[in-house]
Amino acid sequence: GLHTRREPAPGAEDDFGYEPMAHLSAEGPRPDKFPLPLAMWDFGQCDAKRCTGKKLSRAGWIRELKPSQRCRGRAIVLTPDASQSVCPMDREVIISDGICVVDCSWNRVDEMPFHILKGGQPRLLPFLVAANPVNYGRPFKLTCVEAIAACLWIVGFPEETKLLLSKFKWGEGFLTLNSELLGAYAQCSDSASVVAAQQTFFDAWRQEREDRLALPAKAHEASSSAWGEDDDEEGGS
Repeated sequence: GLHTRREPAPGAEDDFGYEPMAHLSAEGPRPDKFPLPLAMWDFGQCDAKRCTGKKLSRAGWIRELKPSQRCRGRAIVLTPDASQSVCPMDREVIISDGICVVDCSWNRVDEMPFHILKGGQPRLLPFLVAANPVNYGRPFKLTCVEAIAACLWIVGFPEETKLLLSKFKWGEGFLTLNSELLGAYAQCSDSASVVAAQQTFFDAWRQEREDRLALPAKAHEASSSAWGEDDDEEGGS
């Protein structure tokens, strides 16, 4: 059925082009394959040269799906249309069915037909700050690779997270910028506790932002520039 899968034989690759983690544990992942199944619904809204999902696709680390295609089994689907947060309890599902993301522009997210996407289990990501060059310092506006990396870290795959981010010059900066947040979320027991932890961080960020807005004009300009509050370009790629 749609919620079951045939386990590939040891050493074999399945139809998503990845090798089972049990087979990789002794030798480590091959550089041309990623040790967990990743997929991406592509809406064709982003510059392919700058799109992080496209870069992972060219490397053979993620499978591109048309919006009409169903994602794998019970995969964790990272989408703003979800009602439940990613949490460490999602780990086993990710091992078997992986992670699927939606590749679209943040400027057009409000017009996205999320309801047409089929399969998987929708999940929200908690409060995190982007490290990509387009939306650096902005909360929530993560690229595909940042979203996947955050999910992997929260459910307990730090080495796989670092491997994924190693494809990008700024990748390590995402972990540095969000180290306290990711560490706290990874210690949570369920979705509700992740949401509770998120609220604490979000309240602190909001208070800091309000304090910056209360600064004199020149000081505010310098602060806003440092936090990347000027342009609002594409960033969902």
